[in-house]
Amino acid sequence: MQKRLQTITLGCSKNKVDTEHILSQLDDLYEIVPEGEDIPVDVLLINTCGFIGDAKEESIQTILESVERKARGEVGKIVVFGCLSQRYSAEMPELIPEVDAWFGARDFDPVIRELGAEPSADKRYERYLTTPSHYAYLKISEGCDRRCSYCAIPFIRGAHKSVPMEDLVAEAERLASNGVRELIIIAQDTTYYGLDLYRRRALAELLQKLSEVEGIEWIRIHYSYPAAFPEDVLDQMADNPKVCRYMDIPLQHISDKVLDNMHRHVDGAWTRELIRKMRERVPGVVLRTTMIVGHPGEGKRDFNELLEFVREARFERLGAFRYSEEEGTYGAENFKDSISSRIKQERLDELMTLQSEISLEFNESRVGSEIEVIVDDFVDGVYVCRSEFESPEVDGEILVRHESSVMGDVDPYSLIGEFIRVRIIGADEYDLIAEPLEI
Repeated sequence: MQKRLQTITLGCSKNKVDTEHILSQLDDLYEIVPEGEDIPVDVLLINTCGFIGDAKEESIQTILESVERKARGEVGKIVVFGCLSQRYSAEMPELIPEVDAWFGARDFDPVIRELGAEPSADKRYERYLTTPSHYAYLKISEGCDRRCSYCAIPFIRGAHKSVPMEDLVAEAERLASNGVRELIIIAQDTTYYGLDLYRRRALAELLQKLSEVEGIEWIRIHYSYPAAFPEDVLDQMADNPKVCRYMDIPLQHISDKVLDNMHRHVDGAWTRELIRKMRERVPGVVLRTTMIVGHPGEGKRDFNELLEFVREARFERLGAFRYSEEEGTYGAENFKDSISSRIKQERLDELMTLQSEISLEFNESRVGSEIEVIVDDFVDGVYVCRSEFESPEVDGEILVRHESSVMGDVDPYSLIGEFIRVRIIGADEYDLIAEPLEI
């Protein structure tokens, strides 16, 4: 019998891609047990996150729970890699000696060898998808050359390194041949893509080439840095029907003082003008952003400016975090984390309450519209869907009840990964309700 291997991937979608590349080298050797399935396994491979305090705590807790499973005989061997073990490579083996092997964030080949396989260059474009088979994340670069004052990624992941365009197209072709219809472009900073290889920002060119891959219908962009934003990307979004009118662009703040303390290399005026251009040049674009509250130097006036900016910009999607002091960063070494946890939480709550109102207003404005959606799942008589304006795992869903008058005798599960037309008939601040029009 094949040995059983299970993975737990923590943190961002970039980690998910790393796990999938490793699994593609191991699936001939092991039976891959889906994450979350509660059965005994021979090997548990944990991909950790070490970005902020909450993520580090989650990673450590997951490892400790896995150690308990090992003590009960439910796990044979525990192998840990990723950002947490990269960042604390000296401390972690001493703190948790029950783990059998520790590796860093980019130690793919050593992990593969530890698990009994020899890395194969022939499989470099392969992925063992842990997402539904119709969408996949495509990581276009590794590391980051930015030096935001709060961020530990550059010294965890290293300098920015773009993946050659021909390799990304080959990977996309392989994904499409296996049924992937939607690509979600990710990196630490997607707009920086190409500067190291081609001496130019080449994201727009990459989008065009990916859109020519047969079988790919949607391409959406995440993690776009606002400074020196390449505006030819907006042309792709406006003119290329396969590029979703959706942009994830973490802005973090609007106050000039706070942005300067964060080392974001933009000011409030630049940010406002960029948002104006996006809305003007890509009519109907949906913008997702993230904000940080409680960064050192954020006074009440700065926070109120942030609230007013969010009211004006009307971001369709917005997430927010409390500032977390991370050792080794510029912020930790040069600023005092003087804003109390209570005030940070109050500001976070106020910001997210405002965003809930904006999100509800946006969703209600869509009631009555007819749109194309992709079916992600079928659960309890309901199709779980998304339009080009919803990204998986981070945004809301469009829920469509199965109606035999429209669907006929079709097997509902056969529609997973397919596109259908629906009419929006209801909304809350997160999800939408729709009725099917045609399949």
